Amino acid sequence: MVAWVGQKVLDACHYVWALWELASQALCDLVRPGEQGRRETLRVITRQILFTGVDALPVTTVIALMLGIIIITQAGTQLPRLGAGGLVGSIIVITVIRELGPLVTAIIVVGRSGTAIATELGNMSVGREVVALQLLGIPVARFIVMPRMVGMVAAMICLTLYFDVVAVLGGFLVAKAKLTIPFDAFLEGVTRALSLPDVALTALKPILFGSAVAAVCCHHGLSVRSSYTEVPQQTTRAMINSVTLCLLLDLLITVPTYL
Repeated sequence: MVAWVGQKVLDACHYVWALWELASQALCDLVRPGEQGRRETLRVITRQILFTGVDALPVTTVIALMLGIIIITQAGTQLPRLGAGGLVGSIIVITVIRELGPLVTAIIVVGRSGTAIATELGNMSVGREVVALQLLGIPVARFIVMPRMVGMVAAMICLTLYFDVVAVLGGFLVAKAKLTIPFDAFLEGVTRALSLPDVALTALKPILFGSAVAAVCCHHGLSVRSSYTEVPQQTTRAMINSVTLCLLLDLLITVPTYL
């Protein structure tokens, strides 16, 4: 049992270190871009932003609207009965803007774009396209990993802000029939409860989540070796590990803010 636990811990450490190497190399390539291939890099970044951000707007809108209706209806109807109607804004800020917005958006991105990245890179690995790039002297991290990571982070930031707006405002407008709180009072309570640390967390979490998801999915996609049967296996691992890593990052960020 001790040996099994120790081996799992070592495997986890090696896995995290591999992700860190991949992400740090992509960051270095972003800070010091090469002269060649800039047009192709920008094309991949733009395509990743369109696929991850723009194409995900319909499903993000539906999920944010339903989640906002549920939370705002519960908070707006139950808290006034307990004499805590003034806490509605704080509840909305804590649950939607600070926590659920970035996390649910990350899960949506993992299910749509993360799996697509892992599948695409897995097929490229089986088709020897990655090996061909390496033989030509083209850095894989610069032309494959970095554009997808930049595009995913940019799309995650925009999607998270969009999710928060739709969940708060759209959810209130739809649930207005059952609420006794005026819209002006509701909006004032939310803005009063929204502080600078909340805005900072809302901006920080998408950056970390997007980087983690892109690194994990690229790592598993490039880990495919010689068989197409490995592609769905690595895609499943990428999805599970991405969600787990986002939850761990959210835990590491959220818990110290309440201590």
